[in-house]
Amino acid sequence: MKRTSRDIRTANRYEVLRQIIAESPTSRQELAAATGLSLATVATLVGELLELGLLTEVGFEDSAGGRPRGLVAVNASGGALIGVDIAETYVRVELFDLALDVLARADEDVRPGESRPEQVVGHVAAAVGSVVAQAGVEGARVLGVGVSVPGQVDRESGICEYAPNWDWHDVPLLDMLAEYIAYPLHLDNPLRACAVAELWFGAARGRGDAVVVNLGTGVGAGLALGGGLHRGVSNSAGEWGHTTLVLDGRPCHCGNHGCVETYVGAPGIMLNLRELAPDSTLLHSEDQTATIDALARGVAAQDEVALTVVRDTARYLGAGIADLVNLLNPEVIVLSSWVAATLGEPLLAEVREAVARHALHRPLDATEIVLSPIPTDPVCLGAATFALEGALSSVSQKPGKASKPATGRTAALRTGPTARGAKSARSRIAPSP
Repeated sequence: MKRTSRDIRTANRYEVLRQIIAESPTSRQELAAATGLSLATVATLVGELLELGLLTEVGFEDSAGGRPRGLVAVNASGGALIGVDIAETYVRVELFDLALDVLARADEDVRPGESRPEQVVGHVAAAVGSVVAQAGVEGARVLGVGVSVPGQVDRESGICEYAPNWDWHDVPLLDMLAEYIAYPLHLDNPLRACAVAELWFGAARGRGDAVVVNLGTGVGAGLALGGGLHRGVSNSAGEWGHTTLVLDGRPCHCGNHGCVETYVGAPGIMLNLRELAPDSTLLHSEDQTATIDALARGVAAQDEVALTVVRDTARYLGAGIADLVNLLNPEVIVLSSWVAATLGEPLLAEVREAVARHALHRPLDATEIVLSPIPTDPVCLGAATFALEGALSSVSQKPGKASKPATGRTAALRTGPTARGAKSARSRIAPSP
């Protein structure tokens, strides 16, 4: 797609704010050096961000002679951002200040049989209402809500085109959410969210080429190439979990057989355990989280079954990651999401050994494989940056005013959908008048 001058300006504004959040306080000269933009351009962009209330002047840096440089910092209280992580087994929502520090968090379980779109929307609406209430944030200060949903999404239309684990097809998710949430809404998937989180605050920061492997119920690879997020021509890049690992292997929700996801996603790991030891007390047949937690405890206790399952899972994962190493030649591969965080260092050690058996030596020598260092939910954090990007798309809107969603999603006061843990009748979550 052809980029307009407005697109470029928005991207530059976003990059400047990103650098300030990462290095606050900083000077305009340091920003110019970090972004590669001219000092004049940076000065203009900083002026716009100051006018919007997103930044504040914080004095001058010490001078060893010559004119002292003025310092700017992010105005943390200048607005709030909400990140939504819709996963196959839970909905997690976090509310951030503009420094991207978490102010409030809410979780809703998504139990088997509760994955219809209207049920998931109910969970999201309940959790968004909860974090706004917890933080005591006026609705007018919420600049936007970034929503991450598994599968393939159309960012412009707000449609979840295909979520294989739920068999969703062409679900108008943002329009459904807009019936109950009046803040601007922005949609993408967890692969992009995790990649952005690592670029801003994690192991991919300062790296030119990185791959963020998302290990949860589903599996994929967020790509940060050339120092920026790589989406692909249809925003579908990174569906590595649906590449074939074993010919004529396990059936996958996508319709294929032998996909990476069927061997290293949480359900695949449960199947690895069931095939090895069907009567193991580590196996909780209807509970992915409990099973992965039990495996982690088993590995710590040197349980032979747990050790074997993690080793076998790492063999499959290592073979798939070796393909990423050979194909993309990245500086770093980051193991992210809840399965990687739970199994931790024992899984990482086994994966490194397995990758070394399959990858070519030259690209492998240039690649570091690490666990994500982000202490909070990386998907919520990344989703919040999507809301920030959307808020910066128009400098004409002051952050103290309720901005209209770019897609024009508005709705009258309605009753919310029923969801477990939420009131069956729910007022629309909206900015204060």
